[in-house]
Amino acid sequence: MSSNVLCRRYLAACAAVLSYREVGATGLAALPSGYRWLRRRVHLGHGPVVLERAGAYVLGWGAQLGSGFALYPPPARIAAGVTVLLRVGLPGLRLPRLVIPCRVVWTVEECDRVGFAYGTLPGHPECGEESFVVSMDAGGEVWFEVTAFSRLAAWYARLGRPVAVVLQHLAIERYLRVVARAATAG
Repeated sequence: MSSNVLCRRYLAACAAVLSYREVGATGLAALPSGYRWLRRRVHLGHGPVVLERAGAYVLGWGAQLGSGFALYPPPARIAAGVTVLLRVGLPGLRLPRLVIPCRVVWTVEECDRVGFAYGTLPGHPECGEESFVVSMDAGGEVWFEVTAFSRLAAWYARLGRPVAVVLQHLAIERYLRVVARAATAG
């Protein structure tokens, strides 16, 4: 895909409104009804050094970049309101990359919790929100959790529903693995 086409798609995404009403709901204990829910977490280790390392990785788009996604525009520090185009190619196919527009809807940087969530924009194959949070419990154990609520939006995702659901689960498992690897590196 040419840079002019990506630029036009990016500008359209920046002007768009989120494609769902429950903005910020991944930061709440109860997820909204009418969506598929997914909540997965992995233990990363112990102590503030692990929290800091994993948190910096997550806030640098590490879960996405480490999972094979490309970002347009090139990654910057995550902040609420930032719009990006996630791009992914299907393994073994020479098709153009799927372009997935998202907007960061919240961030958190506290002494025991670091992360963010992004929501879907028109053109995303799903409708909903996904959060990526590294946290340290009272005992000093550090965890990475991905929380999502979504429903299929694009015709091709609805047509291939079983495949789309499996692909989302595989992506989340990959996020968990790459963040766990980054947390123990160094």
